[in-house]
Formats: sequence, structure tokens, C-alpha cells
Amino acid sequence: MRIQRLNHAVLFVSELTRSLKFYTEVFGFEIVARQGRMAFLRAKGSDNHHDLGLIELGPTATRPTRESVGLYHLAWQLVNIKELAAARETLIKAKAFTGESDHGTTKSIYGVDPDDNGFELMVLLPREEWGSYENQAPVMPLDWNKELKGG
Repeated sequence: MRIQRLNHAVLFVSELTRSLKFYTEVFGFEIVARQGRMAFLRAKGSDNHHDLGLIELGPTATRPTRESVGLYHLAWQLVNIKELAAARETLIKAKAFTGESDHGTTKSIYGVDPDDNGFELMVLLPREEWGSYENQAPVMPLDWNKELKGG
């Protein structure tokens, strides 16, 4: 088996309309199909039919706890550090921002959707810049001043 990449993700949500509003307004996804309690969304510029599927369970659905086995987060890749900085401000305004990290090979910010599904928005450095981080996974503070000045 040779996996090329993750094509899409599907999340259970409590209220479809609320989640659609979040993912279209905050992420800029477009709704490509809506059928009953399901909706499918595509990221701007994506070649996929859909990048994210949402399935509504209803407002009384039980949420998994942080101690539950399951998905921790989805990582969405952005083009550059300026887009990541702008995304950070968008998440802060949406009250969805939960943190940020420098992982050596990536620069990342984190957030949650209205159902506390975790996500990461990240910029992947060119492989030739990975250096000693090639086989490491550090969690370091993200130095915005350094990153926005170009390293």
C-alpha cells in the first residue's frame, strides 16, 4: 500500500449549521454539497471534491473527553508564515485559538471548532531547511518576530 496523502476528513458535529458557519467564515471553505444531516466542504484552490465532511449528531450528542481514545487534531497546511500570522488573528477573533508551536520543520497554530474538534494550521519548511530536525519532533515557542522577518 502506498498512501499519497490525506484526501479528506469527516467529523461528527452537534449542530451542522453552526459548524458550517465556522468552517466557511473562519477557514473560507465553500459548501459543495449538503444532504440531510451531512455537508461536504472544499478549501479554496483545492483539487478535491471535498476536503472536509461534517455529519450532524444533534445538540445532545455526547462529546469525547480529552482522555478518550480518538482523533487529536487535523493539520491544514498554509502557504507561508504571513498567512499563518493572519490565520492566528482570525482564530483569536473567532475565540478558537488554543496555542502555537515551532516544531523545527513546521510553524504551527492550534485551535478548536465549536464542538472542540482540534485542528492545527501549519507552514511546512522546505525539506532542505529541516537540518537536525529531520528526525526530531520538538515543541518550542514560536518566535513571531523572527519568523515574520524571514528567519
